[in-house]
Amino acid sequence: MAYWLSNLSALLFLLQSSLKSAAKPPPPTSIFSRMTQSFRSSSSNLAIGIIRQFEAKYPAILFKQQLTAYVEKIFGIIRDNLKKELSINISHCIQVAKSSKGTAINPFEESHGNCSPASHWGGIVESMNKFLGILKENFVCASSACSEIFTQIFAYINAQFFNSFLIRRECCTLSNGEYVKYGLIELELWCAQATRRGSSWGELKQTRQAVAFLILQEKSSISYDQITNELCPVLSVQQLFRLCWLFRDDKYNTPNVSANVIASMKLLMSDGSEDDGGSTFLLEDDISIPFTAEDVLVSMQVKEFAEVKPAAELVENPAFPIFTPLYRNGNLHYKIRCLKSVI
Repeated sequence: MAYWLSNLSALLFLLQSSLKSAAKPPPPTSIFSRMTQSFRSSSSNLAIGIIRQFEAKYPAILFKQQLTAYVEKIFGIIRDNLKKELSINISHCIQVAKSSKGTAINPFEESHGNCSPASHWGGIVESMNKFLGILKENFVCASSACSEIFTQIFAYINAQFFNSFLIRRECCTLSNGEYVKYGLIELELWCAQATRRGSSWGELKQTRQAVAFLILQEKSSISYDQITNELCPVLSVQQLFRLCWLFRDDKYNTPNVSANVIASMKLLMSDGSEDDGGSTFLLEDDISIPFTAEDVLVSMQVKEFAEVKPAAELVENPAFPIFTPLYRNGNLHYKIRCLKSVI
């Protein structure tokens, strides 16, 4: 899938660069429609010599529409495949809290067939490293869409762990907060080491703030304003109420937040001043295409593919070379042959 994603995205880019519209098209409605419409305007970002354009006829327009649909489909397949692989270790991490039965969790303690709880976080990192390697091998990382895919993957991880705090009493404990904090450190290190991962770390903000609440000492002395303004500013009052209501200190048996804090939350929820439009307090998994047209256009440059060597059978075909290398003043440029004959 990564191979076809790389090739079809490049072909879609080249195709749109060769098309010339006689009339101004209507405003696009989908992300990939905006992407293909604005390819031409961003062609100046490329090290290109000459682009011959031709009027778009029905076969070319139909081909472009089908190509766009394939690219959208492949993006979704790649994203969902990684989610499916990660879900196994995410489920294991959540099950660690359930199987602890109220006892403190040691990430390095062997359990479940000599498998430590820390190994589940290692499995998440290992899956993302393998996935990133496949994208690099197939030149998908030439597009910033790669980093945006990881942004959506981190949003998926965030939703799974944050929701587990709000619906599973055994997950809303001090020891589990410390366990998830260990995993967050591993993910933060991965984001720092894996370049061009965009805003992936920022997608974990709900989980990070929930963990900060779970591991906070002396909760009974903290005020409602401190919780909402300093500790957990992105969480809604409904989400905070669930955390406070379900929380249990399974290590030191310290008291929860004060009754005044709980009363303030109940009052805000009952009078409608914290109305969230009727949406649930749980986070939803976003299945949309997670990047914009501009992200793809800015990053797709011919120089990213300079080292890609086509198969010998293709090179021998006179109709194949779309990119023709040109050396000017010691710099490598490219001339794009018109795609009219190909279509």
